[in-house]
Amino acid sequence: MSMEASELQDLSDDADYAASQQQGSASMMRCDSSKRSSPSEHEDAELIYLKDNVAIHPTQFASERISGRLKLTKQDSILFLSWIPYKGQSSNAKLSEKDRSLYTITAVPFTEVRSIKRHTPAFGWQYVIVVQSSGLAHPPLYFYNGGVREFLAIVKQHVFLARSAEDASVFLVNDFQSPLQRTLSSLELPSSLPVASGQSTYPSDGGSLNENQGRTSSDVGNRVSSLSQYGLRKHKSHDPTRDLSIHLLEKFSLVTKFARETTTQLFSENNGFGSADRRWNNQPVHSYSDKLSNIAEEKHHEISHSYSENDLLKDEDISNDIDVPADPLEFNKLSLVWGKPRQPQMGSKEFTAFLDSEGRVVESKALRERVFYGGIEHQLRREVWPFLLGYYAYDLTYAEREYLRSVKRMEYATLKQQWQSISPEQAKRFTKYRERKGLIDKDVVRTDRAFEYYEGDDNLNVNSMRDILLTYSFYNFDLGYCQGMSDYLSPILFVMGDESESFWCFVALMERLGPNFNRDQNGMHTQLFALSKLVELLDSPLHNYFKQNDCLNYFFCFRWILIQFKREFEYEKTMQLWEVLWTHYLSEHLHLYVCVAILKRFRSKIIGEQMDFDTLLKFINELSGHIDLDSTIRDAEALCICAGENGAASIPPGTPPSLPLDEGILYPQEDDVL
Repeated sequence: MSMEASELQDLSDDADYAASQQQGSASMMRCDSSKRSSPSEHEDAELIYLKDNVAIHPTQFASERISGRLKLTKQDSILFLSWIPYKGQSSNAKLSEKDRSLYTITAVPFTEVRSIKRHTPAFGWQYVIVVQSSGLAHPPLYFYNGGVREFLAIVKQHVFLARSAEDASVFLVNDFQSPLQRTLSSLELPSSLPVASGQSTYPSDGGSLNENQGRTSSDVGNRVSSLSQYGLRKHKSHDPTRDLSIHLLEKFSLVTKFARETTTQLFSENNGFGSADRRWNNQPVHSYSDKLSNIAEEKHHEISHSYSENDLLKDEDISNDIDVPADPLEFNKLSLVWGKPRQPQMGSKEFTAFLDSEGRVVESKALRERVFYGGIEHQLRREVWPFLLGYYAYDLTYAEREYLRSVKRMEYATLKQQWQSISPEQAKRFTKYRERKGLIDKDVVRTDRAFEYYEGDDNLNVNSMRDILLTYSFYNFDLGYCQGMSDYLSPILFVMGDESESFWCFVALMERLGPNFNRDQNGMHTQLFALSKLVELLDSPLHNYFKQNDCLNYFFCFRWILIQFKREFEYEKTMQLWEVLWTHYLSEHLHLYVCVAILKRFRSKIIGEQMDFDTLLKFINELSGHIDLDSTIRDAEALCICAGENGAASIPPGTPPSLPLDEGILYPQEDDVL
């Protein structure tokens, strides 16, 4: 299109342009008033994006346009949009400075933006229309030099965009129709919620690990001696990283009434789970709790046992004014009957007994049982975790494992080279790469930085974490990188030490837990659904209480499931729990029984204090650092045994961490914003 033709283009047949003009001068006055009351751009605001030659058309003729500069800035974690017209550079001399200032958009926060409409005509210029929450639609912003795609990509890095179901050209800003997606988006906001409470203890000798440590078995042993003597963490009066967005997951504590109202759709006929999940919704559970109670009572009388009072489940003090329904399983007795006490951690000598002369694991089930009941000494985890995660097959010999490591190391180097070879010029044309790299760069510097292995500036272990996550985003391009993955990788890298070995262990883990991060959130949906059925099965009064108080979506357990309780326990305790879960000894879904165990432990407090959704959400968050791991695992074991086949039938096939049912598209993605 020639410049002369473009100057004469008539926009009167443009529906969006016409709609924007229907608001008339009154809308413009409201816009002007809004801009005058908006906060001005502060000098310390971070410039995120700048685009010249973005124009507004006050009339239907393209020649009568006002050109200006579009900017995205960020301050205090809030993204702002501004459009400032050029002074004295209007293409139409008839337009005065007052006309130009009337259309100026000054620092509109995206917290007040409802949607962005993108229009890409076959002929002419692309433009976007920004609509505020108040309903005010700013005039279309025409990108004369292109760049709408890049603009949306930049916005997407800082706020959540979702394509409207009614109009594919409209992107809803921070519109969390899916409550699960609301949580994922909120994760990148700043938070200071402490992890595992302030009771954590840290090494106090003042010594720190060398940044290059963690690459050999001897280094792992050195770290272990320090851990066993001092514990995993060292005490700090103030940890500045706590004030950063370390925990993507902690901001979900801000999800209150709005989340409750929007999440009720999860269990509805039309907007809940898939048809396969709805089949499980019809499982009979009405009288099962009574039967389980009778079984537990019989077991209680059949088996002699003696435990201290500390082994009993303890509910917090509750109001005597509320009549709390009895636990149908008599949970205290049940845990003592079937929940075996924890054993000492397995050491190297004991592990060797499970191997034949060539290094094969002879009895994999017996090994998994031993890990389930006792865990693994830290210096041995580097050898055993690859088996539990599925990176090593149990029948591999010493030589075969060494050969596998050698082959995989070369394969990892090749994968890593894919993104390392991207030049700056190529990166400018590779939006997805820039977007993922930006997210990873932000997340790795906020992941477990209070832990000595990752603390300090220019930490090589942090760099390794970044490289692994970037490489994984190319290895599994469909899934890419999602916030929360760094939480899974952190303990694996700490244990394995080697970058390649950590990568392949992480790959094996994501084969099972990758669906937690699917864009359609089906992996999380099915787990929350299964949890609801287990609670209904094992504690129908508690389930009914949740139903009566609009808590039936079990969204308050979202963080527990997404990163498998990593925010609920200290670092060492998290590793102990994970290796128990990875055994799949009693069930692939023991983490769901852990959820049930915690809820049942505090059922009297929840019901007695008549917690609504908001209060329950806050209460669950504040349990972080106050859950006893050993008794919780014991209770989860008891519940899993007690539920038996009925419990297994309550969990739809393919529910994570079960492997996918088919070999089709493992990570179905919705149409991308870009």
